[in-house]
Amino acid sequence: MTVRKSRQTRFKIIQAGDPRLKAKNKLIKDINSPKTKKLIKDLIATMYKAELIGIAASQIGENHMVFVTHPRKTKARKLGKIDKLRIYINPKITFSSKVQNLIYEGCGSVSDFGPVLRPKEVEVRAWDEKGQKFSLRSDGILSRVIQHEMDHLNGVEFIQIVSDYSKIMVKEHYMKKIRNSPLQKKNSIISKLKYKQL
Repeated sequence: MTVRKSRQTRFKIIQAGDPRLKAKNKLIKDINSPKTKKLIKDLIATMYKAELIGIAASQIGENHMVFVTHPRKTKARKLGKIDKLRIYINPKITFSSKVQNLIYEGCGSVSDFGPVLRPKEVEVRAWDEKGQKFSLRSDGILSRVIQHEMDHLNGVEFIQIVSDYSKIMVKEHYMKKIRNSPLQKKNSIISKLKYKQL
């Protein structure tokens, strides 16, 4: 899907405490409807405008089961291997590795950053914007952002599962201390990415 990286979008990212972040998200029944197409475009435009690498529909006040990802270099993250823009409609995680790793996470709906321990590798099944069902297995920052956005669709913000609350920090300190740290870089590397149409 080609979407202009618009500087304007009618949506703002809603913040922690807004009840829409906890509301139940509905399955999308018609992927080809104008409403669904517009929601996806709004999600992508908002993600780019806010310099995020992923965003879920609930974060723009739309309680539907869809999120988008695009791991790439932003002000908050310096990544080696990046991934392309992907859309996940009615997603479900079908595999989570027993091996876990720690990455500091941030969020457009939360002002702080904090360390979160999650499975290193996951597999997700979903439909794309063309109605093609697919599976995607990955590690690194792509695995991480998939899990983060799935949490949003389940009404969970990352601050609820931070590994050590004494290490939560504002963006300024994250940028100085964590962004370029060896562990953050190592655990963010995408070394496995397996996509399959179903």
